[in-house]
Amino acid sequence: MSAKPKNGNKGKKTPENAPGSVWFRAEKASRTRPQLSHERIIATAVELLDRDGVHKLSMRRLAERLGAHATSLYWHVATKDDVLDLALDAVFAELDLPEEHGASWLADVEAFMTGLRSVLLRHPWAAALASSRPLMGPHALRCSEFAYTALATGGFEGVHLSSAAATITHYVIGSASSEAVWRERTDEAATRSAVDAHLRARIGAYPTLAGHFPLLDKDDWDAHFHRGKRLLLAGLTSPEARG
Repeated sequence: MSAKPKNGNKGKKTPENAPGSVWFRAEKASRTRPQLSHERIIATAVELLDRDGVHKLSMRRLAERLGAHATSLYWHVATKDDVLDLALDAVFAELDLPEEHGASWLADVEAFMTGLRSVLLRHPWAAALASSRPLMGPHALRCSEFAYTALATGGFEGVHLSSAAATITHYVIGSASSEAVWRERTDEAATRSAVDAHLRARIGAYPTLAGHFPLLDKDDWDAHFHRGKRLLLAGLTSPEARG
């Protein structure tokens, strides 16, 4: 990994320090044992992200939490983006997928979608982050390989395979991101009621929205997700989906 960026390059996004670049750098070699372990840094980063979110995470706060000097931290990770990429891949490591595919490719796809949603909701910052950076870590690639293999078994290939994989992944990430944002609001029910009242007061302009705005409570999110998942899976089984 590269050393801490010089001040002259601070804030610039280059192939060397852009999101995802951590996966493409050669590993550092050292004659001395570093003060911190890679695993401890990432576990601590996930802990801080779970508690405070992405915007409050900084290299300084991470070093303080680790009780270490920033120099030790920069030996392992060059930038905050490195930390975010590594922490996000640690979340994907929690996705428990079967070692072998089952008899039903559709059941495998459903297991992937349900499992991915579960781990993303366990870490409320992860879904929004997953939609904004390359998912090229080993654990994310393992999950993608599982989904691609299931869809290929179902008859998808070429551009139709990549489109199908993107569709199921984006649905899970998008729905989990939306749910995480709403769940962070202590006034979710009041906010939804206010939106509903706003739309009904303008029913002439938004007749369909006013009649169908979802007044979900915290216990309805699962049902909401699974209804959408069933619609999506029904589309995947149609001959038209394979082109």
